[in-house]
Amino acid sequence: MTMTRAIGLSMLALLAACGNDTAEPNATPLGLAGQAAQQIMAERKAASEPKAPARTQEQIAAEALRVNPGPLIMAGLETAGRTQVMAMTGQNGAMRTYMTPNEQALILRSGMLVGTRGLGNDMSVTEASTEGLIRAGRAGNGQRVIRYYAGDGLERPLTFNCTVGAGPNPGVMVENCEGLGISFQNSFMVQGGQIPVSRQWAGPRLGYVTIQTLRP
Repeated sequence: MTMTRAIGLSMLALLAACGNDTAEPNATPLGLAGQAAQQIMAERKAASEPKAPARTQEQIAAEALRVNPGPLIMAGLETAGRTQVMAMTGQNGAMRTYMTPNEQALILRSGMLVGTRGLGNDMSVTEASTEGLIRAGRAGNGQRVIRYYAGDGLERPLTFNCTVGAGPNPGVMVENCEGLGISFQNSFMVQGGQIPVSRQWAGPRLGYVTIQTLRP
């Protein structure tokens, strides 16, 4: 768009805004042209200025820890391509619900993902017979049953056979599961039976969620 045309359009907008206001001292063709030129130059200057860089995960975590005194986690939804901080909003024994301001929630049992809410295609509940092996750092086999809400409002279970073993790094346990033509791998960093860092599969559509405890 040329400067002349831009000024013309801006003058039209200014004229429309002025309406019947005859007390405005600049409401003359020359005054309106000057205002329009100033507006265009300001908009172009703003567009040419570099935008502030996106905040890093470390900066986001630091800000969340500063403003929220309660338990916090950072959750990365890999399929959705976003990372967000969640604050604990409820606790029942070892079960904790962490939620964002827009009411998307993860339900954890001492770090183990057992449910989601508000994300779409939500996990109703997960029952993993391998949980004890993972927390104890022992190898073995078991089943993982993931229940989802179907379109009719009923729960639909998906059952997977899983193998637990040591991961590539000290303190990391991996769980390889397969069934129904699907395979996935969960990774857990275990410390004293707790799981402060993990990458867990939340379902065929939600995909993987990385979870890091910011404040226990």
